[in-house]
Amino acid sequence: MESFLNTQRKMSAAEIQPKSCSLKGESFYLHQELRKMGISNTEVADPLVNCEEAYRTLLTPKAVQFLSELVQEFDQKVTQVLQAREWRKLELKQSDTLPDFDPSTAHIRQSSWTVSPVPRRLQCRHVDLGDVSPSNTSHFVAALKSSAQGIQTDFDDGHCPTWTNQLQGLHNVYRAVHNTLPGVPNIQDAPVLMLRPRAWNMVEHNLMVNGKEVPGPLFDFGLLMFHNASILLETESGPFFYLSKLESSKEAALWDAVFSWTEKKLKLPHGCVKACVLIENVLASFEMHEILYALKDHSLGLNCGIWDYSASFINKFGHRRDFLLPDRNKYVSMDRHFLKSYMDLVVQTCHQRGCHATGGMAALLLPQMSTENYSKYQEIQDKVLRAKQKEIEAGVDGFMVYDVRLVQPSQQLWKRLTSSENQYSKLRSEVKVTNKDLLLMPSGGVTHDGLRHNIAVGILFIEAWLRGVGHYYFKGAVEDSATAEISRSQIWQWIRFGAVLEDNGKQVTMAMVKSLILETVQERFWSKETRHIVTDKDRQRLLSAAQMFQEIISKLDFPEFITTYLNLDHTFLKSQSAFSFLSMSAVESHL
Repeated sequence: MESFLNTQRKMSAAEIQPKSCSLKGESFYLHQELRKMGISNTEVADPLVNCEEAYRTLLTPKAVQFLSELVQEFDQKVTQVLQAREWRKLELKQSDTLPDFDPSTAHIRQSSWTVSPVPRRLQCRHVDLGDVSPSNTSHFVAALKSSAQGIQTDFDDGHCPTWTNQLQGLHNVYRAVHNTLPGVPNIQDAPVLMLRPRAWNMVEHNLMVNGKEVPGPLFDFGLLMFHNASILLETESGPFFYLSKLESSKEAALWDAVFSWTEKKLKLPHGCVKACVLIENVLASFEMHEILYALKDHSLGLNCGIWDYSASFINKFGHRRDFLLPDRNKYVSMDRHFLKSYMDLVVQTCHQRGCHATGGMAALLLPQMSTENYSKYQEIQDKVLRAKQKEIEAGVDGFMVYDVRLVQPSQQLWKRLTSSENQYSKLRSEVKVTNKDLLLMPSGGVTHDGLRHNIAVGILFIEAWLRGVGHYYFKGAVEDSATAEISRSQIWQWIRFGAVLEDNGKQVTMAMVKSLILETVQERFWSKETRHIVTDKDRQRLLSAAQMFQEIISKLDFPEFITTYLNLDHTFLKSQSAFSFLSMSAVESHL
């Protein structure tokens, strides 16, 4: 580990010193202006190299003042939400009870009401591009030039929240909205930006208010709104959001309060902010009506996806053997009863309340089109379309794909199956979902290949984060924090209960997993699957990722989120620190 950190410090002073002074000057000016405004309780970190323009554009004194006020209004409420999660999880663990639909909110589920009307540009949400981190400029530009209805502009699952990535990503959104990003359509002609801030569990290390680091989602949302909301509203292009990893209607109510406060503060009409909630947690599936009701004036509906949702079962019930989740690649799909029931309930709930129900993301990647690859190309495309056809037949109003080349065939699929912009008319009144339906674990075992795959996905996700990247490609699919979450969760659970491999009858142990971790970091593996690992520094980074992965799967208490663990971990923070790229003499000059 130390050798990895040392290699990060070996850039010469000559390479960094001239920049250090100018970078420090940016933040010096900002803090001078904040003091003139009487704001002494707010600190912003210095920008890193090549982020000066983004820093100047985004972190203006007025913008930082707005962020400071937003944080002071809601920071304690975010803390209370996270504490409530801990209490709920402890209650489930100590009592061995299972969640059910709350009788005290039955009047919300049973009464007749609808959310506010969906804006014109979102009447049709057939195909969104998912996991588009705006810090990846080329990918973001390609998405903006596509024919997709929307872009999941992602600061969460597919994004690594380094200071550089936050500034570049927020700045690219700013440039797209203000029509200064070269080569892309004006914002009113581009796919709609569905902005996804970080989830409640994430922290922004580079802004401190009242001596505390601030909630990541407030930082993201605040800057996105302050700089872009008026133009988005004028062009009928927003402000529209995805909300990640909510666990209850109380958390939705907190977002609703954030929206209303921001609208009033920025003198925007009430209800102009619209948000689609991703139902990524099993507890939230029992409060779908309540979540929509809490966001009534701001709601765009609900979204369902497979891997974060499946991982939440291990998070909440992983201490119980009857919730042992089998090999996800072989036995877990949207056809299984617990996931099919969940999707059916999302569709029924949203259509009853007059809003969109959207499906998950197709993560498969098409190969390069060529004569040799034609059959493989067609095979993967057909596989994606078959899965998406099932979602359309279930009544969803849209879904996501990652590969831009899948947008057009997906839209053609919609045209073939329905002529309407949405499927609100599919009320699914025949659906009768109980708590037993939502909690029925799929049958199936654990496989050696599934164990190896989960280990590889987890390690390579951490390795990507150490490079400052939030998603990567592996075996023909895009992997992000959702797949890393389910991968590390399953291994933790399989070790905990000594799951037996159906291939050979061997028990999964920590010793077995350690042996497979060692195999995973051998050259014959990474030279084939991860071609960017070339230098000694690259190899050391991979070893550091393996060490961190081994730590997270062996912890006594299940870490809530892999992203929280990484974002607070010493190794990740050191790898992304400004000082990691300075020699000691440059550090002294910087200070």
